[in-house]
Amino acid sequence: MTTFDFLLQGLGTALDPMILLYALIGVTLGTAVGVLPGIGPALTVALLLPVTYGLDPAGSLIMFAGIYYGGMYGGSTTSILLNTPGESASIVTALEGNKMARAGRGGPALATAAIGSFVAGLLATLALAFLAPHIVKLALVFGPREYFALMVLAFVTVSAAFGESTMKGLTSLFVGLALAIVGIDGLTGQARLSFGVPQLLDGIEVTTLAVAMFAVGEALFVAAQGAGLQDKVHAIKGSVAMTREDWSRSWRPWLRGTAIGFPIGAMPAGGADIASFLSYGTEKRFAKHPEEFGHGAIEGVAGPEAANNAAAAGTLVPLLTLGLPTTATAAIMLAGFQQFGLQPGPLLFATAPQLVWGLIASLLIANIMLLVLNLPLIRLWVKLLTIPRPWLYAGILLFATLGTIGVNPSPVELSMLMIFGVMGYAMRLHGYPIAPVVVGLILGPMAEAQLRRALAISQGDWSTLVSTPLAAGLLAVALAALVIPPILRWRGKGAVLKKIAGDED
Repeated sequence: MTTFDFLLQGLGTALDPMILLYALIGVTLGTAVGVLPGIGPALTVALLLPVTYGLDPAGSLIMFAGIYYGGMYGGSTTSILLNTPGESASIVTALEGNKMARAGRGGPALATAAIGSFVAGLLATLALAFLAPHIVKLALVFGPREYFALMVLAFVTVSAAFGESTMKGLTSLFVGLALAIVGIDGLTGQARLSFGVPQLLDGIEVTTLAVAMFAVGEALFVAAQGAGLQDKVHAIKGSVAMTREDWSRSWRPWLRGTAIGFPIGAMPAGGADIASFLSYGTEKRFAKHPEEFGHGAIEGVAGPEAANNAAAAGTLVPLLTLGLPTTATAAIMLAGFQQFGLQPGPLLFATAPQLVWGLIASLLIANIMLLVLNLPLIRLWVKLLTIPRPWLYAGILLFATLGTIGVNPSPVELSMLMIFGVMGYAMRLHGYPIAPVVVGLILGPMAEAQLRRALAISQGDWSTLVSTPLAAGLLAVALAALVIPPILRWRGKGAVLKKIAGDED
């Protein structure tokens, strides 16, 4: 069967009335929570992870994908109207979009962000559908050595790509790997680091760790800041509709942003933040009115928002085909798969093709739903921005606690939620990234199993880990991933921010 046939089958699954309902609930929840100030897509997905626990795998994962896309959409509203980026990828959107909002053009800024996200999401999801089968064919030749090299690549990617310091990223990773050791050793049957607590024999629950580190840790961090400065929401004046000139200035940045964002999002060392900054620089280079940049140029919203959402779809390529999470949100999505005993990778396309293709097809439908939801309901989403911060984060703590109790009603689990939440707060306080901890916990046991298998086959010969071109190549890419992100940050972000500062002066 061709990719087109598989996609049609997936559409048949996605158009089931219950699946459509799950997708609608997912995008609505994702947008509503993503709109709230200071809450990015990773926190949104982590917070709502327990909601999907009681559903069947297909409905749960499709709702999960809707939450993911909805969270990406919702973040632009906060950036434009509140000048509060939920994540680093929204910084450029905040710079230009908030200037438009202050000038009374918040409506067109939100409209170009929503339509650009739709265009980019649609094109990038189609690219995912047609690219994934070819990567799966390559991945089917993987043996234990290649899988271990792939795990190393995942570890290095999340360590180098998150945070400003690679060393801090590696430190966070080793914290996650240490947590992954807790439980019964699959080879010897011995208990490791369980300290006599029976509930720890099954290991640490990924859902508990993700919710604690992202949601509870963030709530504690915000609470510790005190009252501080109150964010000012800029009201939407006039019509939300874009003018003919707005359309003329936006459609090319949408396409360019998609072309930049998708391949960078699919790269092991890529990311939406890199894509959005590159898109911003590209749009300034191609703009007919470059002097408007830094003062509310609509191209500076259209291009980066398209790149941001195309990169979000791009991250699903390595996640679904190789089981390789390249962003914090992808790491939590991997946890969502694993709560149903599913491991993303080439075998998933063979063992559960209906689920995978239904998920990909549902992303197309979710994009349409999000466009229909976002444009007419922009004023409703804006009202969510007026929720007082104390109420908002108290609600997050309550929701995180109830979700954890619902999944695993145990005093030990609740204690771990508190402990990991405090640990997440401490890591934020000192600038340590959170995502590597979650990735270490998820992929640590798999990396250990593949390393043991490879060494058993070679009778303890460590040189076997680089004895095939594919394994050696993956390890070489991992080494490059340690070097490339700091250079891109230094050259890309530094240059863009200097130009912006110069324009403002």
